[in-house]
Amino acid sequence: MPAYNFQKRWAWKVERRLKRQTIRAKRRMRPRVGQVAHCFAGMRTRRCRRLGSWRIRRVLDIRVWAGGVILEGGVSIPRRQLDAFARRDGFAFWEDMLVWFEDTHGLPFRGDLIRW
Repeated sequence: MPAYNFQKRWAWKVERRLKRQTIRAKRRMRPRVGQVAHCFAGMRTRRCRRLGSWRIRRVLDIRVWAGGVILEGGVSIPRRQLDAFARRDGFAFWEDMLVWFEDTHGLPFRGDLIRW
């Protein structure tokens, strides 16, 4: 039963199902296909609210680096599709996503891409 907390910036997109994926750092217990992802905003605060719960459809290894995105099995997302990939994750465009990951996690970033 994985639970994910979303910043205000993305909470409304998750709630309206405009954002149906998240990229997270590796955890000891990796989420599995078929589990339910419980999504919240403001976890561990009085203002915690549930955004929704959806069954996980896919979990892939992901690497985000200055040159692009590499998914499980060495599959690279073509440059022309990076903006669309970033939009699916709630960003306006690829450069916005890249800056956020660099500032928040550092590059290269390795984690899990979780889709519901």
